[in-house]
Amino acid sequence: MQGINFIAIDFETATGKRASICEAGICVVRDGEIVETRSWLVRPQGNSYSYWNMQIHGIRPNDTVYSPEFPEVWAEICGYLKDIPVLVAHNAAFDIGCIRHSLELYGMEKPDITYYCSLRAARKLYNFGCNSLDYLCDQFKIPYGQHHRAGDDAEMCARLFLREIKDFGLCGLEEMKYYGGKL
Repeated sequence: MQGINFIAIDFETATGKRASICEAGICVVRDGEIVETRSWLVRPQGNSYSYWNMQIHGIRPNDTVYSPEFPEVWAEICGYLKDIPVLVAHNAAFDIGCIRHSLELYGMEKPDITYYCSLRAARKLYNFGCNSLDYLCDQFKIPYGQHHRAGDDAEMCARLFLREIKDFGLCGLEEMKYYGGKL
């Protein structure tokens, strides 16, 4: 898949607020191959968590009390985005919303980034009753670690999106423009 370059991204949040990121994960894809997966614990503002969010991902205030806040983690992620200014997320409305709200909360500039949504593509391409990330990965036997941990979910998303590109019979990301937008 020469020329297929993107960064799959995933966030976990501490509360129902999109700007309460407590974990960020990326999976870097170059020429259709996964080359790196990373994750960071992030201290949300006030380090407060809701019970329900902790039940989903298992991250607790003690895990992030000494972690960097979003601006420091975002600076590291932007280092990757300099080379590949393309993001992919499963349910991009959520993850892109996390970025937008966090940038606004911390008064940071919004970079010029293109993004794609593997969920929107799955709804168009496949005829499953469920299109959750873990369900689709199970259907296609895509391996994954711990669901609802950002690094593992980012890699699952990357593998799923590569499958979608193949199943659509596409040669490049620009052909997926219906399933994306600008940050």
